[in-house]
Amino acid sequence: MAQDDPKTLVSTDWLAAHMKDPDLRILDGTYFLPGIDRDPRAEYAETHIPGARFFDIDEISDQRSELPHMAPPVEKFMSRMRAMGVGDGHQVVVYDTHGLFSAARVWWLFKLMGQNDVAVLDGGLPKWVSEGRETEDMEPIIRDRHMTVRRQAHLVKDVTQVSAASKLGDYEILDARSPARFRGEEPEPREGLRSGHIPGSKNVHYRELMNDDGTMKDPDGLRAVLDAAGVDTTRPVITTCGSGVTAAIINLALERIGKTDHALYDGSWTEWGAFGTVPVATGDE
Repeated sequence: MAQDDPKTLVSTDWLAAHMKDPDLRILDGTYFLPGIDRDPRAEYAETHIPGARFFDIDEISDQRSELPHMAPPVEKFMSRMRAMGVGDGHQVVVYDTHGLFSAARVWWLFKLMGQNDVAVLDGGLPKWVSEGRETEDMEPIIRDRHMTVRRQAHLVKDVTQVSAASKLGDYEILDARSPARFRGEEPEPREGLRSGHIPGSKNVHYRELMNDDGTMKDPDGLRAVLDAAGVDTTRPVITTCGSGVTAAIINLALERIGKTDHALYDGSWTEWGAFGTVPVATGDE
C-alpha cells in the first residue's frame, strides 16, 4: 500500500479514517475519453463516495479555447470552487471511477491554482467499492467557502515552450499515451490529428505507473519505470498525452518520488498533432 501523503496520494483506509473531518472535501473527477458512451455526471448522481461533489473537467475549463478542457482562468476556477463549497483550509481528496485516470488532472489543476492540500485517492472508486465501503446517491449540502488562488505559471507549458524544449533538449518530455499511439501505429481518438510524437520525447505509458489493482506503484516501482524509459530525472520534465489528462499521472508520479521541477503541456497532442508547423516523429526515435 502506498504511503499516505495528503499532498499527493492517500489510501482508502486514510480516507475512511478522515471521513468525518469537518474540513475534508471529496471530489469525483471522473472523465471519459471521446467515443466512450458514458456520462460521468450521471454516474456520479447514481453512486458516489459520501459527501463527494462532482468536478466537471470539461466545464471547469477555458471554454474560449478550441482545445478540450484547457486550464480555466483563475476567476472561473475560484467561482466554481466557491459554488462547490471548496476553499481555503480544506483538505481535498479527488477520485475517479477508473481507479486512477482523470483524478490526477484535477489534482494538477489545484496545484496550478496554488492549492497544496490536495491528494488523489489511490485506487479510486473501484477500490473503495471492492472493500465494501459506503456509497450514496445524495448530493451534499453546499456552503460557500472563499478560495485564495495564486496561479503557478511554471507548472504549465504552451506549444511554443514545448517546441523550444524539443529543439534544445533541455527538458525531458514524457508522453503518457500508449506505445502504439506514441510510435504513430495507432490512430488518435480525435479526428484530424497526425500520428506520432513530439521529437525528442520519451514514452512513459501511464498504465506502467500502476499496479494491477489500479493503485499507483510505490516510489521504487515508479523510479524503475522511469529508468526503463531512459528518463534522466536530474533534468526538468514536461509531461504530455492526448489532451492533458493522463499526463498529470506522470506529474503525480514525479511528485511521489520527490521530483518537483515538472510541468504539464496543456494542449498536448490535440494541439501538437493539429499544428502543421511543428514536426512529428514516429517509431521509437
